[in-house]
Amino acid sequence: MAFTDEYQGVEAHGNTKLHVIHTNDKKQYNNEPEATQKPTLCQLSIGKKHPVLLFQLSAAERCIVFDNFLADPRYTFAGFSIDGDKKRLERVNLEVANFVDIQKEWRVPEATKELDSLGDVSGMLIDDYYNNMKKITDDEHKRWATLPLSMRHIEYASKDAYAAYEIWNRITLTKDGLRHAKLEKEEPPKKHARSSWGWGDAD
Repeated sequence: MAFTDEYQGVEAHGNTKLHVIHTNDKKQYNNEPEATQKPTLCQLSIGKKHPVLLFQLSAAERCIVFDNFLADPRYTFAGFSIDGDKKRLERVNLEVANFVDIQKEWRVPEATKELDSLGDVSGMLIDDYYNNMKKITDDEHKRWATLPLSMRHIEYASKDAYAAYEIWNRITLTKDGLRHAKLEKEEPPKKHARSSWGWGDAD
């Protein structure tokens, strides 16, 4: 049975609250072994001023518009440790054309671990709140396809999506700003027009 649930005021960090929309369509997926697992939930965020969309793929009919959206190279989708996500999407013939793995694109300065966690990166770039957020347990991970999702799952998925967006947005803005400043430094100095002033006696 199709549903759409909305949640207001889901805490992200500090005073940031998220508006979350959780929706699906029909049929269910089962909890399958990792080797054959299909995607259950797609989390989409474009910032705190817009609702976070939690699209329940495991209970949705095939949507060509959504498929084309993921495959459109004009959009960048940022995630964290996305190799498993890509494999699960491939099992249902879904492809994300422009998928960025933040874990591979940015490192915490003076990092001592082989790979940074989402909490490590968000703690540096957004708020240490994410680093202290209670992790989803193995048992909870098995219930992403169990409907209705618990509020714990709703909150975790929403914060995860928002954090990934906010991190990549800040990294991108910083890179663009540095690139723009470098280009300005490399440009030859602009010649200023000579000013001329004249005075004359009035007749």
